[in-house]
Amino acid sequence: MAQRGRRQKRKRRQRAGAERATGSTAAGATGEPAEGGYYARSRERDAEARAKLQPLESGERPAAVTVGALIALLLAVANFGAWLAGLEVQGDRPSVAGVAAYSGLMLLVAWGMWKAKYWAVLGMHALLAILIIVFALLAVQAENVVSLLIALGVIAGAGTLFWFLIKAMARIQMPPRPGSQPR
Repeated sequence: MAQRGRRQKRKRRQRAGAERATGSTAAGATGEPAEGGYYARSRERDAEARAKLQPLESGERPAAVTVGALIALLLAVANFGAWLAGLEVQGDRPSVAGVAAYSGLMLLVAWGMWKAKYWAVLGMHALLAILIIVFALLAVQAENVVSLLIALGVIAGAGTLFWFLIKAMARIQMPPRPGSQPR
């Protein structure tokens, strides 16, 4: 019983502190900030970042997107080449359907990224996120230093490409400037 009273007092103090910081009142605290409010600085930074972005020119492709397209192409070719060479995974040869599906997906992503298509960059982002999660789990289970270093290397490379693709995605989805040719 005493704990509930302390929790309620702590919540009231936190609410009061938040209201003082934002200038809102308990009656008007619906999640929407008061004028200025606690989202104002965030909105200013967002507006500054958008103002600095330049839309892509016709035929232009950001460097990160080019690197991503080349990596996707390399992965597709390496996967199919490894299957042709007879590589076995845990003693079994992968199925043709699995190899074809993965290689086809990576070729599709490579083509889309080469053409600077938003959907392809978004798809690459999803694949990189999955790759980072899988290799983070592998790093946790690493049985030797070499396995750990490989996992950390993949995480670092995929994370770096993920980071640089974020700005490229913003530039790709920007509307063209007035008077410019549509892509």
